Amino acid sequence: MKKIFIINGGFPFAHSPGKFNKTLVETDVQYFKKFKNFEIKITEVGEPYNAKEEVEKLKWADLIIFHTPIWWFQLPFKFKEYLDVILTEGHQKGIYDSDGRTRSNPAINYGTGGRLQGRKYLVTTSWNAPEEAFTWDGEFFDQTSVNQGILFGFHKMNQFIGLERLDTLHFHDMEKNADVPKELKRYTAFLKKHFEEETVLL
Repeated sequence: MKKIFIINGGFPFAHSPGKFNKTLVETDVQYFKKFKNFEIKITEVGEPYNAKEEVEKLKWADLIIFHTPIWWFQLPFKFKEYLDVILTEGHQKGIYDSDGRTRSNPAINYGTGGRLQGRKYLVTTSWNAPEEAFTWDGEFFDQTSVNQGILFGFHKMNQFIGLERLDTLHFHDMEKNADVPKELKRYTAFLKKHFEEETVLL
């Protein structure tokens, strides 16, 4: 993978300044800039963007990295708006052609009309909720993982347009008990797992 498109779904709102997800983007830039065969493009959903240009970025990328906080158990509103606008703009423009079905047999093949096959994505999420809220019996999320719960629709969205999930990483308890240096070290190790220096540095 040489062309990396980073989308920061975080932005300042209420008591959330958006600093952690911004720092993850900066960590990406610092990590990948040493690889001469990697190109990076970045979008901040809290800043103005051009829908047609964003469609072209998705088509350009080999890998898309999504960074997002989770607010009220959902994607932040500007991130959701970004996805609605850009994916709709990409209809029959290289993102997806249709929902994949035919009128002759509309019961099958839903979700097979995407055009981004061969591309992959990573996603990170950041939470106030501790990890134990997802894993312990009797705790809030009923032992339902982030990927099978809150992010289920997000993953299906990416599958719909043809993307393949490479991996996910979730940061928990980032409001009351954040250890940012520890989490950034964990994220760097996550990047190294997928992009080892000896295999991609030219």
